[in-house]
Amino acid sequence: MIKLYTDAATKGNPGPTGLGALVVAHQQQFQLHQSAGVLSNHAGEFAAAQFGFAYLLDHFAPTEAVYFYTDSRLLADALQKNYAKHFAPELAALQRQMAQFNLVISQWIPEKQNHGAHHLATQALHEALAIH
Repeated sequence: MIKLYTDAATKGNPGPTGLGALVVAHQQQFQLHQSAGVLSNHAGEFAAAQFGFAYLLDHFAPTEAVYFYTDSRLLADALQKNYAKHFAPELAALQRQMAQFNLVISQWIPEKQNHGAHHLATQALHEALAIH
């Protein structure tokens, strides 16, 4: 079983964006972060999820069960409804990644339960801002 937590941090909307992903698997924790350029808050959340799933696809077997957690209502609702009015391409790309695993359960969580991924996203944002 793998737990994936993702988050995005954006300065401005749109603005420079950092992505964070926290992976908990097999009694280990993997902390990932990277800059994503200039995105809106919502686009950043989709990008963070894609970033996290790209890591899972590179490092874990598709037979693993994945529990995916996000504090983005828009992202969680889009996954539940299989529809995102303004983010259809991002949703489709994420769903293609998710479909490669036998089981993915996604769940919205409150921001206060997503501190690990939030901290990583903020770290990536600070690093991106320091470069400019």
